[in-house]
Amino acid sequence: METSGGGSSVQGSCIFKADTWCSQFRNWSNPWMARYIYALMFLIANLLAWAVRDYGRGALTEMERLKGCHGARDCLGAEGVLRVSLGCFIFYFTMFLSTTGTSKMRGRRSNWHSGWWSAKIILWIAFTIIPFVLPSTVIRLYGDIAHFGAGVFLLIQLVSVISFITWLNDCCQSDKRADRCQIHIMLLATMAYVICLVGIISMYIWYVPQPTCFLNIFFITWTLVLLQLMTSVSLHPKVNAGILTPGLMGLYIVFICWCAIRSERGGGKCVRNEETSTKTDWLTIISFIVAVLAMVIATFSTGIDSKCFQLRKDDKQDEEDDVPYGYGFFHLVFATGAMYFAMLLIGWNTHHHPIRKWTIDVGWTSTWVKIVNEWLAVCVYLWMVVAPVIWKNRQSIVGAV
Repeated sequence: METSGGGSSVQGSCIFKADTWCSQFRNWSNPWMARYIYALMFLIANLLAWAVRDYGRGALTEMERLKGCHGARDCLGAEGVLRVSLGCFIFYFTMFLSTTGTSKMRGRRSNWHSGWWSAKIILWIAFTIIPFVLPSTVIRLYGDIAHFGAGVFLLIQLVSVISFITWLNDCCQSDKRADRCQIHIMLLATMAYVICLVGIISMYIWYVPQPTCFLNIFFITWTLVLLQLMTSVSLHPKVNAGILTPGLMGLYIVFICWCAIRSERGGGKCVRNEETSTKTDWLTIISFIVAVLAMVIATFSTGIDSKCFQLRKDDKQDEEDDVPYGYGFFHLVFATGAMYFAMLLIGWNTHHHPIRKWTIDVGWTSTWVKIVNEWLAVCVYLWMVVAPVIWKNRQSIVGAV
């Protein structure tokens, strides 16, 4: 029986690798292909929310017939985005409840995750339509909850990014690759620090044209201080985390700081050569498209990175029929990501307010969310490199007693 089961699992995995993408989709049983289909559905939900926000009033005149829309006012704009987000959240949260705890690829829940696409597409469409008939009070309540859910998504993404950076550093410093990767580590770390310094100097040039731009000066200067703090702690003899991890983390926080300043609303005097025209230009459109794609990719990559969130690590070797990634965690990330894209499209403001077309994540609330996320990233990183030293010292004290 054991040999037969192992043979069937190996045969199944061989089929997954040998088949084309189209045949894998028709087979309805490949968890690797399923990831991309879920990501595509998430992208469509993002685009639908954007269309409802920017072009819904001119195109979706039929919304006026729905009782809960009050002349389409509560089904378009910011609340329209929340309604699309709610439908997307319900779908992925339902998938989370139905797939969490799945460990083997030959079970019913694994088949549900990887197949039954006709039923799930119908379910997804139904969940997208249902929020448009709900009263506005329910949508506003969801908007308040979405603030918390979006924060959870940012925290999950933050831990995933830091875990990847530390994994990359540990991989390069392993005994097998230490001698071969030493030069590459130094070059990569040097390049990271150079880019960080160029980025900070550029932000001073472009976003501090006047001495009165105190807030931007504080944001940029504090980012430089945090970069120095991470470097000093990482190079401490007791920590010895190397120079690569603080350099890559520096790139991350400099990028977040730049995004935060870019999100400032009405800060024309603190942006060099800022145009006051409200006309949408090609750079705004490109920035919007890149931001949407980056959000979908970040959600996708974070969703399949469930191992870095395991509280208890074990050395148990994966078996042939084990699931390739945590299905429940994958859908949970997409569920919180649905809340996150709603906050980005409405600028973290759930009330009715004018929103410029083709913009994303603009407003003072968005700015402060990113700044706090930057500071939190530094705190999490410092804890991840200092905690092993503290734990080791505590164990030595307990052993001595």
